[in-house]
Amino acid sequence: MQSGARREDILLLGLRAGVVGALTGGLMLGIGLGLVVNSAHIGWLLVLPAAPVAGLIGLWQAKRVARRLGLEAPRG
Repeated sequence: MQSGARREDILLLGLRAGVVGALTGGLMLGIGLGLVVNSAHIGWLLVLPAAPVAGLIGLWQAKRVARRLGLEAPRG
């Protein structure tokens, strides 16, 4: 039974990290590019970190799930 719960948690982690990361990164990318196209170069401050921020959200969620399951948290 324990392995079934872990498999479910890992599946939900992937889904949550993908959805939340895509929404966050996409929103930062969209707003940033909108600013850059309109000659507001401050938009680059949103465009450049969009992908790393989306990845960090997935890493934080993975650490939370690992801590809850009593597993070793991923390093990073």
